[in-house]
Amino acid sequence: MPENTFDIVSKIDMQEVANAIQQALKEIHTRFDLKDSKSNITQEKDAIVLQSVDEYKLKAVNEILQQKLVKRGISLKGLTYSALESALGGTARQRITMQQGIPIEKARDIVKLIKNSKKKVQASIQGDLVRVSGKDRDSLQEIIALLRQQDFGIDMQFTNYRTN
Repeated sequence: MPENTFDIVSKIDMQEVANAIQQALKEIHTRFDLKDSKSNITQEKDAIVLQSVDEYKLKAVNEILQQKLVKRGISLKGLTYSALESALGGTARQRITMQQGIPIEKARDIVKLIKNSKKKVQASIQGDLVRVSGKDRDSLQEIIALLRQQDFGIDMQFTNYRTN
């Protein structure tokens, strides 16, 4: 009997993040209230660093970045903000960490919810994703609908939907 599967993942498209940062920088450098604020946004491997003259301008830069990320289809649930810190020269800095993969405790909650649903599917944690498999497609689609109703505090995508 063929087995149907799909994966639950939490990934952020880094190319879209880079595009959103470029658009945000373009807007920051042309906006009148932020023109001479020495504001900057840099992308590291798994983080974004915001920098500006003071806390007020840093919040404005953050709002612009969030707007550009949402327009590019990146969920803000995948971002974790650190505390504001003072940098050299009296400037303010904030680090935003991007979530890649599902944390193990969230994966356990997802598996527990699937098992408590009493559907005839199996869920297993495989690294930073959760794989769900079952005999019929309808039960898998019901699981997807069930998971979309819940809020786990992370951005979830359903990928790799296949029939073996």
